[in-house]
Amino acid sequence: MRDDTHNSEPSETDALSIVLIGPDAARRREIAKALESVGGVEIKEIPAYPGGLQDLPHLLLPQPDVVIVDLDTDPDYTLEIVESISSFASSTVMVYSRRSDLTMAVRCMRAGAREFLNLPAVQSDIAGALARVSVRRPGAIRARRTSGKVMVFLGTKGGCGVTTLAANFAVALAQETGRRTLLIDLGLPLGDAAINLGVTAQYSTVDAFRDIARLDSRFLATLLTTHSSELSILAAPNEFNDSDPPLDAIDKLLVVARQSFDYIVVDCGSRLDLRSSALFDPASAIYLVAQVGVTELRNANRLLTQYFSNRGRHLHVILNRYGPQSLLYDEANVTRALTRPAQWRVPDDYATARRTQSMATALVLQDAPIATAIRQIARNAAGLPEQEEKKKGFSFFSKLRSSPKPFHETAEPEEI
Repeated sequence: MRDDTHNSEPSETDALSIVLIGPDAARRREIAKALESVGGVEIKEIPAYPGGLQDLPHLLLPQPDVVIVDLDTDPDYTLEIVESISSFASSTVMVYSRRSDLTMAVRCMRAGAREFLNLPAVQSDIAGALARVSVRRPGAIRARRTSGKVMVFLGTKGGCGVTTLAANFAVALAQETGRRTLLIDLGLPLGDAAINLGVTAQYSTVDAFRDIARLDSRFLATLLTTHSSELSILAAPNEFNDSDPPLDAIDKLLVVARQSFDYIVVDCGSRLDLRSSALFDPASAIYLVAQVGVTELRNANRLLTQYFSNRGRHLHVILNRYGPQSLLYDEANVTRALTRPAQWRVPDDYATARRTQSMATALVLQDAPIATAIRQIARNAAGLPEQEEKKKGFSFFSKLRSSPKPFHETAEPEEI
């Protein structure tokens, strides 16, 4: 197979190595010229798709920094090429096309493409894409960054405390891990995760969804508000908004967020209408929040049996505002209603919760049993060892130690 190699600046030893794959010569040359105009690149052109996916590893030796594939000649085969390269190579994969198709852009990103380049090529767009590759390239040894982990909080009904748990879980995750963490409030139209944390946001999800074709990592960064814990927040709109974003817009938001953050925590409220979106992909961790009451347990049972029966270790049931002294149902009845033991119990601490809501501060930053419980859930989510509780004599939290051990893939949850 013939290929053409050329440098925009041959003397540059740190130039980005780029492989262009495209049967259409005019489109391939157009993108090549745009790359050359930016400079600092070494380009190899391959004027045909590989005969089979098994040829790709040999074709891409030595592995380049970037592989850019023509989407328009054969979109379905291009998606297979992108997915195959993403599975074995450390290269950043991009596609280029003359068509602005949001659905196809999302499919490309799901397959592993990091950039969708439109023709005619705009030099600033090309420069931005290459700059992002350069930032991700740590010298001569280049390792693929694992996409961020998505953690979705869903309530069995309104008012069961999903937002409080999701927001404080996100703060704890950011603090306990020191990793890049993003909280997305999709509890539309009246989401209040940011307000719960005492944060005033200038932009919101409405701004992200208004021009979804424009949404990339750089644009997303301009919409975020930062909490004192270093948690990034994409808030719900301040003004009432009765229009729901299409699911493909939510899917693209997740794709972009996973490129920039290690952890993405999503407050869904009790929105079952989002269950067909990428939020509930098999790899996402689902935190189903319920209280011990007739309605909540009935709803939890329906959700667990109809939608999440095959979730396994990626599903976590949290019993919020848990107070054994006042329960009408014993442990066996609750487990039977849920069809499985709950992994987590967050104690009922109305005084602390009310005080932090009134002051608009993060509950998890307090020295209280409810804060300790949420921090333990966050540490477990990040794979961190259990943090030993301070000995302060008898407390509600310590009393829960005597309750039966909940099912979990690790031993940590028995502390809650």
